[in-house]
Amino acid sequence: MLNGLAFAPFLLSSLFAAGQKAPIRITADLSDAPRKLYHAEVDLPVKEGPLTLTTPKWIPGNHRPTGPVDDITGVVFSVDGKPIPWRRDDVDLYEFHVTIPKGVTTLHAHLDCIVTARISQKMAVLEWEKLLLYPANTPGKEIPIQPSLIVPAGWGIGTALQPEGSGSYPVPAAGAAGKSAITNFAVTNVEQLEDSPVITGEYFHEFPLAPEITPKHYIDVVSDAPEDSQLRPSVLAEVSNLVREASVEYASHHYHVYHFLLTLSDIAGGEGLEHGQSSDNGVGEKGFADDNHQLAESDLLSHEFTHSWNGKYRRPYNLYQTDFEKMQQGSLLWVYEGMTQYLGNVLAARSGLKSQAQYRDMLAMSAAQLDNRPGREWRSTEDTAIAASILRGGNPAWSNWKRGQDYYQEGELLWLDADTLIRKQTNNQKSLDDFLKVFLGLNGDTGPEIVTYNREELIKDLNAVTPYDWATFLHERVDLINPRADVAGIEQGGYRLVYQDKPTKSERTEAAAGGPRRGGPDVWYSIGVRVSTEGLIGDVRWNSPADKGRLAPGYKILAVNGHIYSSDALRDAIKTAKGKTEPIHLIVQADTFVSTFDLDYHDGERYPALERVAGTPAFLDDITKPRTTPEKAPADSEKKSEEE
Repeated sequence: MLNGLAFAPFLLSSLFAAGQKAPIRITADLSDAPRKLYHAEVDLPVKEGPLTLTTPKWIPGNHRPTGPVDDITGVVFSVDGKPIPWRRDDVDLYEFHVTIPKGVTTLHAHLDCIVTARISQKMAVLEWEKLLLYPANTPGKEIPIQPSLIVPAGWGIGTALQPEGSGSYPVPAAGAAGKSAITNFAVTNVEQLEDSPVITGEYFHEFPLAPEITPKHYIDVVSDAPEDSQLRPSVLAEVSNLVREASVEYASHHYHVYHFLLTLSDIAGGEGLEHGQSSDNGVGEKGFADDNHQLAESDLLSHEFTHSWNGKYRRPYNLYQTDFEKMQQGSLLWVYEGMTQYLGNVLAARSGLKSQAQYRDMLAMSAAQLDNRPGREWRSTEDTAIAASILRGGNPAWSNWKRGQDYYQEGELLWLDADTLIRKQTNNQKSLDDFLKVFLGLNGDTGPEIVTYNREELIKDLNAVTPYDWATFLHERVDLINPRADVAGIEQGGYRLVYQDKPTKSERTEAAAGGPRRGGPDVWYSIGVRVSTEGLIGDVRWNSPADKGRLAPGYKILAVNGHIYSSDALRDAIKTAKGKTEPIHLIVQADTFVSTFDLDYHDGERYPALERVAGTPAFLDDITKPRTTPEKAPADSEKKSEEE
């Protein structure tokens, strides 16, 4: 098995020109990965006197300070094999202070990391911040570093890092004590190394994609079971189509090689994290095993791939910081993430990872969720972006009133609105595609660079496509309070958001395959609760019948209309109450108390869908049509039919 990396050497501007300082050398040892431990040996060029070293704090793409300093242990600094004292900073706990003795030019550091996610007995993911140590208060792109890697014997390696002195590397051979031989990579810088994760595993496969496209693209896969890393031919065809569609859509590439890194595991956990020359994608063991499971993950690869252009190459001016210690400001995340959410779903449909009908079904669910988010009555979309670092994670209770990372889906609707508006203004002669070629295709093909932008540039580039009051357009949708979701793009696209008494086929498929909407009946748009199959209420929609009936997150429904609670019993009660006056009777446990509650709801089941508006241009269908000649997927896929 080879990790294909045939590309021109990575030139880091003038960083490694003659006369530049020697690089840090870091060897990451993952041979203890099955025990959930990583180790590192780091040699740093130093000079006499006080030195402050740091580990990363603000990790790009995480939108909050997630540096794993609390998992770093076993830290020992030494000179010529003899330990020297160190002290953690009293204020910045990510910093270590040491004093370098006279005449010393190299400081050695050993550190270990306790790894709690993205790891199993058969695979591991290395995000380099887990082991990085480098001079503080220095831009990462100015710090040269040469990485090396040790993994368990026989494990394959997937990464966009360039092997030293070679265009490819095999599965490492076994070395001493069951470790693999060391793999050395070419010198890079700290900023790029942190942006270059590694996946490794016993069941490793690498597949080339769209071989006619330059630069080269690969998908590297590791899994807990040997059969899972052998991706279906249809998936490989669709991801190859994705490469072709993105190359046309963005008219540029900002990498020397691109690797989709994919882990398939029910143990290692999920992930979707963008990088300039790769993406870290983690799904369940059977996430791509069949079309039904794939639907829930259908935009993951396309979303993270799009980030190579939008988020990594073009980055908000106040989000990008030259080191990992400064706070990343999120006010433009409705572009970084919101536009990517829109384009990731569109490219998934164009490439065949999901069908056009599935795209519309999923868009309906997203729009309905936002339109039933009462927190929008007090919080703007921009505020969800500014507050991203405090909105990630947390308790789901009353999250619809608090709002979460809505800049993703709000941005998706906003950029659909912009796309269909441009089409409407130009009689479908221009579209957001024209804007993207200017905005994301800036300077044509480049290496992994970072070019920042602000709102003024967005407005200028939109006006270059078609003159309009784009400043007001963005201000009204982003900065102001909007009690209702922006469904103008759906309506300009020839459809409307409606509610019907049965879920769409896509919603049923996703739920049955264990997607995000699994685990209990979907009664959010009827009585207004998210409830598990066991009756536990996770959230209550503000001002819904459930809220007015005084239910709360954390309560547990024990019985419905005199019957022991079940998903079917709750749905039957909602159906029976339609058009009548008798309330739905519940017996509910709250803490250690049991009470009765009545819900005054009589409108039946409600599930979101998009309905075609006759006699209007079907821009939404135009948007999701392939721009290239798609590679035909083998016949193991049934989802391509629009008859669903």
